[in-house]
Amino acid sequence: MQRILIVEDERDITDLIGFNLERAGYSVLKAHDGITGASMAIHEQPDLVVLDLMLPGKDGYAVFKEIRRDARSRDIPVIMLTARAQTEDRIQGLEAGADDYLTKPFSPKELMLRVQAVLKRSDGTPGAVTVQHGPFKFNKNDLKFYLDGEPVDLTSTEFKLLLYLTERAGKAQDRNDLLRTVWGYSDDVHSRTLDTHMKRLRQKLGTHADRVETVRGIGYRVTPTENV
Repeated sequence: MQRILIVEDERDITDLIGFNLERAGYSVLKAHDGITGASMAIHEQPDLVVLDLMLPGKDGYAVFKEIRRDARSRDIPVIMLTARAQTEDRIQGLEAGADDYLTKPFSPKELMLRVQAVLKRSDGTPGAVTVQHGPFKFNKNDLKFYLDGEPVDLTSTEFKLLLYLTERAGKAQDRNDLLRTVWGYSDDVHSRTLDTHMKRLRQKLGTHADRVETVRGIGYRVTPTENV
């Protein structure tokens, strides 16, 4: 049974999320302040964290940074949950490296779909254990990525996005197809999500950032082997 940690100070919202998660077959952990939430994420190592940003003791961004700094929890996927509906807040959450972002008020059904999508893409990918493409090397079993032989920390979403493009190197991938495959939804509202993750991914690729090309009017592609 997969375990999900809810870090939310409003107990009625915590109970609502917890009820729907348990009904869907998940085991639920709860924390009502940032300090407790960060500690539980690191020591309990849940399969996913639903993290509110407006928390007592330590805000959600500080909790998220602490989770990502610790080797025991850095690979745990995080869905940020907040009453802030401004685009800038949503982009800040995604740029920080969150796997997804949901604003209040939200539909419990939508949250469940987001949870399922994030957990699905954080699972190991079946098939060949490793994929090698020029300077890129992927280990699907442990979701590790290597650039020129050196490990690079990617979130589960970044890993799946880059792997999907790499396995189809040389062919432009439509934006909507990427959103549907990696995030589980496809519409203009979420297109900024893709661009934000691509920006972070290119930053992590450093001098190899140009290996991921923007194809105007279509989407993105990874350059073919002969160009790598």
